[in-house]
Amino acid sequence: MALIEVKDLEKTYDIGEVEETLALKEATFKIEAGEFVAIIGPSGSGKSTLMHILGLLDRATGGTYLFDGEDVGKLDDNELALLRNKKIGFIFQAFNLLPRTSVLENVKLPLNYSKEKIDKDTRAKKVLESVGLGDRLNFHTNQISGGQKQRVAIARALINNPSVIFADEPTGNLDSKSGAQIMKILDDLNKSGNTIILVTHDREIAENADRIIAVKDGKIVSDEKTKK
Repeated sequence: MALIEVKDLEKTYDIGEVEETLALKEATFKIEAGEFVAIIGPSGSGKSTLMHILGLLDRATGGTYLFDGEDVGKLDDNELALLRNKKIGFIFQAFNLLPRTSVLENVKLPLNYSKEKIDKDTRAKKVLESVGLGDRLNFHTNQISGGQKQRVAIARALINNPSVIFADEPTGNLDSKSGAQIMKILDDLNKSGNTIILVTHDREIAENADRIIAVKDGKIVSDEKTKK
């Protein structure tokens, strides 16, 4: 059974009383657990719409989406939020960290919504050490570099041991050296068994994945394995 399976997925936005725009059209594919997949396309192609639906941040207006065998279209908003928190981790271009809060507190944040009884500090410290930030636990996130901020974001994404990690333009705000370090971390995570879905407009970044799904004008125009 595939981790993610979508069939004829569509998304329509209302932009006026009588006008609609179709942002995603008849998307059909599967993603198996443990894959490293890049979704690539130019601005306005529909790749972000697709990521938001796959990441349970938005709902499709047509088609079906099975996540780990469960039809997410049948879930209410609270059930979607619970599933998202438990099984999905996000890494964003803008980091989305709390600036005057410590690195440790930022990483612990998703655990506040978990019913699992664990030592939050111990879990967060362990994950931060795994991304090379064991010596930055009490720094505020406005006191560290861009590359370090993205590593904090990766640690936060990992804190609930998710089934899949979505990385949305994770190197977009970084210099080339820091960007390469982030991609190395994502590659290592994938080699350790994590499912990674990378969203980017950059073909060179997409080539780090094992498979590239290209989106243009709301449609999937290719789905190919890389030569990685």
